[in-house]
Amino acid sequence: MHEDKKIYTLPVVVDKSHLITIGEQLYSESIELIRELVNNGYDADATRVSVTISDESISVEDNGLGMDLEGLKQYFSIGSPLKRQQLKSKLYNRDLIGQFGIGKFASLSACDVFKVNTKKDDFCAVVIFDKNIWQKKKKKWEIPIEINPPEGRKTNGTTVILEKLTKKFDPDEVRKRLVESIPVSAPNFNVYVNGVKVESPRLTGHRIPFMEATKFGVIDGQIVILPLSSASTTNLGIECKVKGVTIKREMFGMESWGKDIARIKGEVHADFLKITSDRSGFIVDTEEYKSFIEAMTRVMSEVKSVLGQLSNKRENIATGRAVKEALERIQKSLLVHPDLSPFGQSPLSDGAGAVGESAVVKKGEEGSKTKSIDVGQGKEKKTRKKGKYKPKASLLTPNAVVRKIKLGTHGIICCLDHFGQDGPESFTENNIIYINRDHPLYISESKKRDVHILNLARLITQEISLMKDSKNPRKAFDQQSILLRDAFRE
Repeated sequence: MHEDKKIYTLPVVVDKSHLITIGEQLYSESIELIRELVNNGYDADATRVSVTISDESISVEDNGLGMDLEGLKQYFSIGSPLKRQQLKSKLYNRDLIGQFGIGKFASLSACDVFKVNTKKDDFCAVVIFDKNIWQKKKKKWEIPIEINPPEGRKTNGTTVILEKLTKKFDPDEVRKRLVESIPVSAPNFNVYVNGVKVESPRLTGHRIPFMEATKFGVIDGQIVILPLSSASTTNLGIECKVKGVTIKREMFGMESWGKDIARIKGEVHADFLKITSDRSGFIVDTEEYKSFIEAMTRVMSEVKSVLGQLSNKRENIATGRAVKEALERIQKSLLVHPDLSPFGQSPLSDGAGAVGESAVVKKGEEGSKTKSIDVGQGKEKKTRKKGKYKPKASLLTPNAVVRKIKLGTHGIICCLDHFGQDGPESFTENNIIYINRDHPLYISESKKRDVHILNLARLITQEISLMKDSKNPRKAFDQQSILLRDAFRE
């Protein structure tokens, strides 16, 4: 016969020192504790939070709703469900940031004394949390509270004071970190550190606002493509915000974008994402996070497309200027050596157009996607004699750079386009000189302007000389050498 089972109970005990340890180890950097205190003011519907930092103490004062006795009990309760149940603030209907109720204990990692001075209507009190005294009283968990007359503080609000600091804080660094970690852009909310307002830096560049729907809610934000002069490798990635607060930066596949990654800044708001207790990351093994990544993948695909268009535009401007100068130098050389022109010793220009002038890009025949280049930009069409050929060139891409040079009554079109890495460096069809922008040598030589101009002049004079003497390459290259020499003779 079996003996009857006996049921006992075991006490669940949390050592007081462990609470201090959790507070000290909760955040990787002490600056984050100030973030928590400022965000408490935001949750309390404060319109102004003033942070004052000195060598001896830090105070965080807000003009929020303040706390009564029940509010103070909740404030010092770890894991209180109040904010998770309430969700919105009473006055401004703000999304509440705090969730776990342990952030305030992170202050103990930087000080020995933690004071809370609060007033709500007719209730006014001061709570003093002295870490050393509290730890000595092993079995006593209470902390002293001093209830004062209402006139002890003029207006509603809360001031948290950290005394006997064990770490140093730089006001400028605190201000810089708060920009990312508090809802600094929220209406009716201003934060000051030692009298200087915390404000987001103004980013200049091409802005791409976006809004994407997911089954868990809407994500929205803005990506900014910075100009090259403003590109920075500090703080790479997109700020991911929950309830207006940056949780972390995500790359969203930009690691493979090369140096262009330094030009991409921005933020995305996704309030439905679940965050870790230290507020430094997301819980990634959730359907919410998976849906978020899928939506942002679509957004970043569009950003990459726009970035490519902007990069092509910038590159085309620089390339256009370089080829114009190369053509000007070549025309100067042909003035000295008109016999080297493929069209004979006729005058080099009849005034019909400027050297390096853009050609006209025309649509092809109806139903065709092919475009062509017309040498007579901006000029009235003149009746041409039968049989006289006017050069046209097919464009392989919409980003082709096209310039022309007048040689007497004739014209040569110079077309810089993409023909692939394995394509020829340059070639000629009729009176059109093509230069391959994908050729490895072109890519290498185009990085510096002077070298780029010289390389363009080399290719153009090479093709002009081959037009002149295509059956005698040696003679053609000798003529090219003369043209190139005098093109760069000062």
